[in-house]
Amino acid sequence: MSFPPPPPPQPSIQQPPVSANHSPTVSSKIPSSVMSSSVPTNEFASTNSNPSNSTLPRSVYTLKPTAQLEALYTIIRDKETSRGDFLFYSDRIIRLLVEEGLNHLPVVNKSVVTPTGSTYAGVGFEGKICGVSILRAGEAMEQGLREVCRSVRIGKILIQRDESTALPRLFYSKLPSDIASRYVLLLDPMLATGGSAMKAVEVLLDEGVKEERILFINLISSPEGLNTFCNRFPRVKVITGWVDQGLNEKAYIIPGLGDFGERRYCE
Repeated sequence: MSFPPPPPPQPSIQQPPVSANHSPTVSSKIPSSVMSSSVPTNEFASTNSNPSNSTLPRSVYTLKPTAQLEALYTIIRDKETSRGDFLFYSDRIIRLLVEEGLNHLPVVNKSVVTPTGSTYAGVGFEGKICGVSILRAGEAMEQGLREVCRSVRIGKILIQRDESTALPRLFYSKLPSDIASRYVLLLDPMLATGGSAMKAVEVLLDEGVKEERILFINLISSPEGLNTFCNRFPRVKVITGWVDQGLNEKAYIIPGLGDFGERRYCE
């Protein structure tokens, strides 16, 4: 029986030199065509980051700064952003804030039986909650709360400036009848001087709500407003998405995003 001749010898292939750690030597020179100025998200460091926790009142909690979060804030701060995009992206931030707020509510141990017949030792929320929006801008945060907390009850407070005294004045309130027994998520997107927020807390305290059962949730705060508010009500936890530079001579938050209510409802 005859066999086919062996294949011709193949030319040798020059292997790259191997370094001492047995890894192939790779050139460190990267072609300019593939270089990018983008920063990996796991190395994100914003030039607009929130102040460190050591410089904020102890009762203030901020969202973790990430590239995604700053991108959302960049969109809603832009004066050229359309109303539709402003609604969509501010709603995304609101939902993140509500989720973070729920992390600060107390829980109790709770065991359940899974479909496999096993017992799972978990936790459940302690007590009932409700939302209270400060009209009108605070109403924009109600839907985010409803999306996270099914069938949640929501009250409303209307506070406006009294032109004769230049102080915030209560004009209207409608609250759940059992609000004194609930944990309250107070909703207002902007904290500038803190006057309206402090008046709203006074209304809740007058209704029997304990100070430590109130969580104040907002998108943007000024350092001045935070310090004033927290000095007045140190047991109220504040959940804010971003702490801006401060207030200008007209008491507007800088850089801010303008009038939240106007941009949401009127543009």
